[in-house]
Amino acid sequence: MSASEDVAYVDHPLLAPSFIERRLYQIRLAGTARDGHTLVCLPTGLGKTTVSLLVTAQRLHDVGGKSLFLAPTKPLVQQHADFYREALTVPDDEIVVFTGDVRPDDRAELWQEAQIVIATPQVIENDLIGNRISLRDVTHLTFDECHRASGDYAYVYIAERYHADAENPLVTGMSASPGGDEEAILEVCENLGIVDVEVMTEEDADVSEYTHDTDVEWNRIQLPDEILEIRDALNEVITDRLEKLKQLGVTKSTKPDISQKKLNRMRAELQRLMNADKSEGYKGMSTHAEVMKLRRAVELVETQSVESVRRYFERQRNAARSSGASKASQRLVAEPKVREAMRKAESFDGLHPKFRKTRILLAETLGIQNGERVIVFTESRDTAEALTEFLSESFSVRRFVGQGDREGSDGMTQNEQQETLDKFRNGEFEVLVSTSVAEEGLDVPEVDLVLFFEPVPTAIRSIQRKGRTGRQADGRVVVLLAEDTRDEAYFWISRRREKTMQNELRDLKGAADDLEAELDPSQRDLSAFAGDDASSAGSAGSSTGNEGVDAASEGDANGASATASSASNGRTATAAATDSGGQSGLADFGPSDEALARADDGDDSHGEDADPGDDPASDAEGDEVDDSATVAAAGTDDEDTVEIVVDQRELDSNIARTLSKRADLTTRLETLAVGDYVLSDRVAVERKSVSDFLDTLTGGDRSIFEQIADLTRHYARPLLVIEGRGLYEERNIHPGAIRGALSSVAVDFNVSVLFTEDEDDTAELLATIATREQTDRERTVSVHGGKSAKTLDEQQEYVVSAIADIGPVTARTLLEAFGSVEAVMTATEEDLKEVRGVGQVTAERIREVVGSEYR
Repeated sequence: MSASEDVAYVDHPLLAPSFIERRLYQIRLAGTARDGHTLVCLPTGLGKTTVSLLVTAQRLHDVGGKSLFLAPTKPLVQQHADFYREALTVPDDEIVVFTGDVRPDDRAELWQEAQIVIATPQVIENDLIGNRISLRDVTHLTFDECHRASGDYAYVYIAERYHADAENPLVTGMSASPGGDEEAILEVCENLGIVDVEVMTEEDADVSEYTHDTDVEWNRIQLPDEILEIRDALNEVITDRLEKLKQLGVTKSTKPDISQKKLNRMRAELQRLMNADKSEGYKGMSTHAEVMKLRRAVELVETQSVESVRRYFERQRNAARSSGASKASQRLVAEPKVREAMRKAESFDGLHPKFRKTRILLAETLGIQNGERVIVFTESRDTAEALTEFLSESFSVRRFVGQGDREGSDGMTQNEQQETLDKFRNGEFEVLVSTSVAEEGLDVPEVDLVLFFEPVPTAIRSIQRKGRTGRQADGRVVVLLAEDTRDEAYFWISRRREKTMQNELRDLKGAADDLEAELDPSQRDLSAFAGDDASSAGSAGSSTGNEGVDAASEGDANGASATASSASNGRTATAAATDSGGQSGLADFGPSDEALARADDGDDSHGEDADPGDDPASDAEGDEVDDSATVAAAGTDDEDTVEIVVDQRELDSNIARTLSKRADLTTRLETLAVGDYVLSDRVAVERKSVSDFLDTLTGGDRSIFEQIADLTRHYARPLLVIEGRGLYEERNIHPGAIRGALSSVAVDFNVSVLFTEDEDDTAELLATIATREQTDRERTVSVHGGKSAKTLDEQQEYVVSAIADIGPVTARTLLEAFGSVEAVMTATEEDLKEVRGVGQVTAERIREVVGSEYR
């Protein structure tokens, strides 16, 4: 908005002059959010980010510290960063962006100097787990699109760490659609530690002058017979599979349109059977997986396009051909009815009626009505690509999809996304075809039409999509519904849930005091946030007292958590064991010191003698340097703190998160050459879920024996942890083969095999072993192990892999290209870039490490 005499602006020392328009509702919301942990509910397009900006400016001015702003996607992060740099007087280089495109070491350095960090939550989660950053000095944390704060999403973990670690915490959650009912909204609040709720709707007088009507209409589409035949063939197979599940007693219905809720209940019942070690549970779960795959194919052919289901079938064929393929995938592509559906999809040369209708609506909006911009939302990336290609024959069109690459469907880089949005804003093309990546919060320019290629069954996403229009003028939303398909069910579900959410927000607005009473810290279980440091913060959402420590002590009978609580009180593990009311501690379950001393005397020779002919690799001098680096990286002055090094690829599980929240140890992320967890200079762990372990037996990228051999070459006490149940039932692998593999690991490689129930059990086991190694035995942590190298090749690979942390794969590639370590060290940047896998950034880092003066 251009400045004029009748527009008032917010005046503040940290705000750019005449930039933030003074809107009363934003000022009121910011005032509440400044005083306590607050959820801000405001319709899309009315400036939730401005509310958070005002709070940030006030907190930095009054309290100091730094501000952290989290947003779920990279385009959103960049958008917010641009806005903050423009709106604040804070120097631009002190407002930094953290995404996966920024190297971890660079993030650690930037964090120290930054005043405002705007980041994706996954990056902050990784940096917290890796002990690269601390939230201690963060005085304002904003969760954008905070309705995501449920389950295992990174927001939940970060909020827990923030309330535990920050000296003066303040949380602001922002969303146009925080949840479908009161229970969901309460869950978001509790997960983020929020105690105040501020809701404004379009009906509020302060807000209404800034909103416009959005008409929603729907067009019914009739599918041609050829498409219905594909669907019917797939539905026959679904019915057949449901009949099998009915025989197991986990379902009564065999209708192919069975609800997702019933399918979820079915899965839970099958899981119960699996937990009871009943073979029918494993067979039923595999059949259930088939049903889910078939339902996805039906959904694609009904609601998306024939092209999208064609690509889906191709991916299923490839999956079935791959080594270690699941039985569900193999049976699916072998089923005659499915193969018939595949043939029909491949031979279909007509136009899906939704494509035709989309072209007509765009012609009306952009041609007859002289509109300028249209957004088309679709669930499927395959459909987005096919639709972009089809519409490009008549209009100026670009696609907008996420960054992840999938087989047969390339994503977009962050630069490509930003460039596409900039061109759309500038009017360089008319139609943006987008997947869900543009739904949430992106500052997409005002559009004349938002077209739902299909309805979405959640109120949150429906509201987010419609928020792309009606910001500056009245807008139009059209939803395409294929008759007698899931489209109709999804549409009515969405409408009902959206209406429920709007009613809930109105009720919430009228009963905010009651809700806040329900969120009062004394009535909520914030023990996970607790601890003496957290409770002393004095903020509205902080826990009071020591409930977290007490709960940990009472709830743990295996001794590991007793060590955690005792460590937080500055005592040793052994002292904790003797002080815990006579309960046995860690030391009581181990061998005597004399026995351990005898074992230590023979440690190195034992490890070497047990080696079945494989040459170990390491570097004694490198270990000594690495150990000192480990202490520095831990970021703590407590010499008794136990450290566990975690491989980056293990972040797919919750184990690292669980370990990082313990008071008695720290975690560090590395790209490990061997193993998944390093617990000392002699103990490293290769963790396999049951599925992963079986995959390595059926010809995966690397067999279990290759991985174990690497582990034994580097560590004197390697361990294999197999996690989960159903080792003999999950795959069609003869039990004798599995037992033979386990025998070989234990006998031929001298590697201990340990079994755990689940991720929590694994985390406790790792913590117990690390504590015994580093506290009881006073051993250090080394990511390169403690065994001496025997082969020249391995020593050369080790030396090169250490350069700028390039890793073992790139090290081997460089040595193959240049022939020697010396040649790699003296290679020019241009020569390095010629090597496969070495880009500009890596080449620069290598030259910087090799050529810089040592200080």
